[in-house]
Amino acid sequence: SRAAPLPAAMAAPPLPARRWPLPLPAAEPLLFLATLSLGLQGPLATQYLWDRLGAERGYSGPNTTGPAGCGNSSAATDPLRQEVEVLVSHWNLCINLGGFFVGVFSVTLFGPWSDSVGRRPALILPALGMALQAAIYLLVMYLQLHVAYFLLGRVLSGLMGDYNLILASCFAYVADTSDKRARTFRVAVLEACLGTAGMLASIGGAQWRKAQGYINPFWLVLAASLAATLYAAFCLQESVKQQKPAKLFTLSHYKAVYKLYTAPENLSSRRKLALYTLAFFLLVTVHFGAKDLFVLYELGSPLCWAADLIGYGSAATYLAYLSSLGGLRLLQLCLEDTWVAEIGLISNISGLVVISLASTTPLMFTGYGILFLSMAATPVIRAKLSKLVSETEQGALFASVACVEALCSLVATGVFNSLYPASLHFMRGFPFLFGAIILLIPAAIIGWIEIWDSNRDYSHFSDASLSPADGGEGT
Repeated sequence: SRAAPLPAAMAAPPLPARRWPLPLPAAEPLLFLATLSLGLQGPLATQYLWDRLGAERGYSGPNTTGPAGCGNSSAATDPLRQEVEVLVSHWNLCINLGGFFVGVFSVTLFGPWSDSVGRRPALILPALGMALQAAIYLLVMYLQLHVAYFLLGRVLSGLMGDYNLILASCFAYVADTSDKRARTFRVAVLEACLGTAGMLASIGGAQWRKAQGYINPFWLVLAASLAATLYAAFCLQESVKQQKPAKLFTLSHYKAVYKLYTAPENLSSRRKLALYTLAFFLLVTVHFGAKDLFVLYELGSPLCWAADLIGYGSAATYLAYLSSLGGLRLLQLCLEDTWVAEIGLISNISGLVVISLASTTPLMFTGYGILFLSMAATPVIRAKLSKLVSETEQGALFASVACVEALCSLVATGVFNSLYPASLHFMRGFPFLFGAIILLIPAAIIGWIEIWDSNRDYSHFSDASLSPADGGEGT
């Protein structure tokens, strides 16, 4: 009679059975294609808004007059130019707010849902949404529609999960197919795909836009999004082994994310989970906020960059992903992951301070160079978050991280795009200085957790060494 539980045990394999050997093809090509699409779209859309809104108000900006016309003293104080800068910043604010506000809810809905039905549906939908957004942008450019239609495309993409859901699903895919020892580097490799695709998009998109305008590069945006959709649908292998049907529109998905941070068991891990999430939120908010303003900052006086320099600048920001990957791998040979993250934060803070003071092209690129390890902190935090929860909670974890990233974009767009026009009259680079100051907080959080853990380990060792005095046998 006691042999009855055996079939049940066989029917429910142990947790390690969920681990797959790394499937081929993997998630990296899909993330590469999605990032290529996004990397092309961002600077092109900002420059299109600049030229379109400037032309409506009779202003010929630096994209047509060149740096010489923008850099003189009269251009630096031109109220019409400042009006165009404010308009572009406000339209970016509205478009991004609309998309990310919708994305906050859709990402947290699709993320836990993918734990049951699999990762592939959560990758197909947002890729298709990005393709739909690119198609609407093309219609705006072809038909000279009002730029408010950009907001429509952004909201539709947000409803389908947007780029943040692709990020979350790809990181969950890596968590499904990697062990804890290799996870930090695997996450860093995935983030390096962001840098490679972004660098190619920045250089190629800038040169292409300079030669042929906006429309032809946007066809590549559409093609890359469609290719990502087809790859997820027909090429990517499923990483969730035990798939089961699940309702999409249910509050249980939101509750799974909520319970991740409120479950009473293992209080210490939950506290660290909340602190690491706060550090991640602040770090990614600064990344998104600074990235949103780089192109606008470079277009204005005194830099007055043309399309080719803007492309090189964007490529330099993405190159930090690759240099951070190499630096992470080397520093892991002699340092704990925590201190690698701290070095990455120092690089980030120093680079933003230099950029905030940049008044010449060499100084601006010096700031970009100092950022060479700025992306080393994010893969460390993602890996530490993943290691704090059990294997059965990985889907809910990355859904919460996706929610945090969407919220980061929302807050970054609101704060930095509002701060930029408000600070033009006293310091154009103030938002970057503000970001550098904010990054001191995650640096303190990460360092404090590491020191706290070290003290606890030492305390346990001391208690163990004193136990013979309590009547036990010594060793």
